[in-house]
Amino acid sequence: MKIGIANDHRGVKTKQILMKYLTSKGYNVVNYGTDTIERVDYTKYGFLLGEKVAIGEVDLGIAICGSAIGISIACNKVKGIRCGKINTVDEAIHGRERDFINIVAISGEADIELNKKIVDAFLESKENLEDPAYKKRVEQIKEYENA
Repeated sequence: MKIGIANDHRGVKTKQILMKYLTSKGYNVVNYGTDTIERVDYTKYGFLLGEKVAIGEVDLGIAICGSAIGISIACNKVKGIRCGKINTVDEAIHGRERDFINIVAISGEADIELNKKIVDAFLESKENLEDPAYKKRVEQIKEYENA
């Protein structure tokens, strides 16, 4: 699986750790973020990651900024993106299975072991296509987006 990862200056360290971690697990990880701790705008990297996921250049995305809120908003401005700002493993599973998120946004300042567990849950969960209610809601979002 090919995973895109993007970050601002407050997510550099977390990204570096996650890239090594995910690569060791066999994922192909593409870096769309900054590699410097000099202040940058998260919007640039959120839009880029969203675009790469939307066109299928990568299968799923991981977005990282200080709080994860800003970069998640930026990602969600890209048509076809459903980015969830995730704080727990249960939220990651729920977001993937029920809301079909294709980008997980995590805080670059959260505990790295928790972030690894969140990312694992996100990547290992699948969209629940068996329950028509979940699929219906995502279709409603797509319809609104295309209107």
